[in-house]
Amino acid sequence: MKIQSELHKAPLFQNLELLAKQVVEGFISGIHKSPFHGFSAEFAEHKIYNSGESTKHIDWKLFARTDKLYTKRYEEETNLRCHMILDNSASMYYPEVKELGIANLNKIGFGVLAIAALMNILKKQRDAVGLSIYSDAYSFHSQEKSSERHHQMLLAKLSAVSSLTSPAKETKTYTYLHQIAEKIHRRSLIFLFTDMFQTAKEDEQLFDALRHLKYNKHEVVLFHLLDKESEYHFNFDNAPKRFVDVETGDHIDVYADTVKEAYEEALEDYIQTLKLKCAQYKIKYVEVDVRANFSKVLNTYMVERQQFV
Repeated sequence: MKIQSELHKAPLFQNLELLAKQVVEGFISGIHKSPFHGFSAEFAEHKIYNSGESTKHIDWKLFARTDKLYTKRYEEETNLRCHMILDNSASMYYPEVKELGIANLNKIGFGVLAIAALMNILKKQRDAVGLSIYSDAYSFHSQEKSSERHHQMLLAKLSAVSSLTSPAKETKTYTYLHQIAEKIHRRSLIFLFTDMFQTAKEDEQLFDALRHLKYNKHEVVLFHLLDKESEYHFNFDNAPKRFVDVETGDHIDVYADTVKEAYEEALEDYIQTLKLKCAQYKIKYVEVDVRANFSKVLNTYMVERQQFV
């Protein structure tokens, strides 16, 4: 069941880059060793030295052996290729918030800020990052790059997502995950941010799509975003309420206490199925409460990076 009241004007992150930096700095201050262990240039190849070129990169050791002048070519080192996937469907805009901030987030706000924070770390390490966003269409895709211009472009796109006033009502997650998998050709670490809400009949198609993401030896991490207080524990006062599926428009009028136990059992069964399927396909499953801090996301990144590189 998707729980969502009518959406008003969605608030925009005022300075996403600054907020992401604050998230990362807060995370770093909580651990003993910084993950930012620098970067370097990686030697690519030699080429014959041409008269008039700078002598800065002449390989003098090779000259001593061959009596010929060669220069070293360098290319920016990219230790890691990371691709972020963001579910931008209507259910991700729950709960309704008046002003997005680090301590006041809905699911889409958490996903946007988490991706921006990860991008901040990737940028410091000169790693390449790409981004895909989907809702009722595969609305945005960018290949993995590490340039400052690319970084700013992705931040602008993420900021725009956080300001949407009319998110798409329907989505076919599995359709777009298949399309994204076809576009990521080089081995990458893939992070998917989604609330995993779809109809039960779509579950097998979704798992097939997740398995497709494992092609080309990609490593896949599924961040399952939930507002645990309401979506997991179903903590509402026991006044009559109307719960509306924001994608289909279906609704039910009910007292929360009358369905709370059955709801929690059904959701727990679903989450256990997710965990088992992810383990079967060797996909890392991480349950994330959007009311908590970002340490679980960033710690997961640090562990996966060490194993991936």
